[in-house]
Amino acid sequence: MLPPTKPYLIRAIYEWCTDNGYAPYISVSVDTRTRAPRAYVEDGLIVLNIGPDATQGLTLGNDEICFQARFNGAVQSLTIPVDRVAAIYASENGQGMAFDVAPVDAQQPGDPAAAGDPGGGGSEPPAAPGGRSHLTRVK
Repeated sequence: MLPPTKPYLIRAIYEWCTDNGYAPYISVSVDTRTRAPRAYVEDGLIVLNIGPDATQGLTLGNDEICFQARFNGAVQSLTIPVDRVAAIYASENGQGMAFDVAPVDAQQPGDPAAAGDPGGGGSEPPAAPGGRSHLTRVK
C-alpha cells in the first residue's frame, strides 16, 4: 500500500507559500486528538498561521504537524493530526489546496476521536479574505 500523499502536498504548499513571502494558514477540523486552544475553535474548525514568523519548532510530519505558537501572549504547544487538516493556503490570496476530512462521528471505531467532540465536523475551509476561496478539493 502506498503512503498517503496529503502530508507531502501540505509540505509542498507550505514551501510554496514561504518561498513567495506568503503566510501559510491551515484550516483544521478539530477532534479529540487535536491539541489546539479550544477558545479559538468555531463550528469545529480552527484556522492557524503556520508561517515561520508565527511558529517555533514547526515539524510537518507524515502523521502530525507540531509547533509552538502564542495565543494572547502565552506560548502553547499544538499537535495537529494531518488527517484533520482541511486546507492549507496563502492568507494573502487564498491560493492553496483543500482536502476531504471525515466528520468526527464517521471516524473508524476504536479511533480515540470516535468518542466525538461536540464541536467537531465540517470540512469546508473558510473563504479567502475579500471573497470566495480559490481552494479546490482533492480526493
